[in-house]
Amino acid sequence: MSISLIRQGLATNLATIPGLRAVAEVPDLPNPPIAIVALNSVTYDRAYANGMTSYSFTITVIVGRVAEREAQRRLDAYISTGSSSVKYAVESDKTLGGNAYDCRVVSMDSVGSLTISDNTYLAADFSVTVIAN
Repeated sequence: MSISLIRQGLATNLATIPGLRAVAEVPDLPNPPIAIVALNSVTYDRAYANGMTSYSFTITVIVGRVAEREAQRRLDAYISTGSSSVKYAVESDKTLGGNAYDCRVVSMDSVGSLTISDNTYLAADFSVTVIAN
């Protein structure tokens, strides 16, 4: 299975969140609000005659400048349930366009500030597990 296609599938699902840009590769200069999909680890030979692989991804959602009042509200919506939920968007097509058996958001690991080009942004990291062959 192509890791690029899995990353693109995750970005496509995330792009269904109103107002959130989603990219499958780390951009040179992110423009918030944006979700960035990055591969963390790969576990081979999970089952079925070594035909199943588990991929761990981190989705970093950069919401906006820390000083913006709206940034925290947006982040709350991304973490919660509803039309802006990262979990619901990622899991809306668990096959990622036919490129996976299953995917799920397993946790929101951290919330904090992130400095990019002398600007400090509010950001959160979500852990996603994808099972594919």
